Amino acid sequence: MSHPAPYPVRLADEIARQLGQLADHLSQLPPPQAAQVIARVLDPNAGVLGGITHLVATSSVFAKDQAERGALPAEVWLALGRASNELHDIALDLDEHNDTLQHVGTQPATTAGTPPAPAPLVIRRRR
Repeated sequence: MSHPAPYPVRLADEIARQLGQLADHLSQLPPPQAAQVIARVLDPNAGVLGGITHLVATSSVFAKDQAERGALPAEVWLALGRASNELHDIALDLDEHNDTLQHVGTQPATTAGTPPAPAPLVIRRRR
């Protein structure tokens, strides 16, 4: 008879499943609601990205301890530490845009009037 997964493992599986559901919902939301969701996900204090960054940092501390005991290769600790640092830097970069996302999320839906002009994301060279 197989043993059920411990609660933290089930919790990690459930969080992964819910993140997939959130991504699926996000692709179907109207722009203001999508912006609200993205702003909450990116919130460095209470958002998903901040939570994942904290989880990876905590994992790095665990891996360091285990590497010092010889239970894990040092490369695991180094990779988790690097990932933690990079996620932290990414969160800081994205935090600069959180106010803009929140503002877009509180704007009323645009009417059927003149649509806003799209911003060029790529400038093509003429030949």
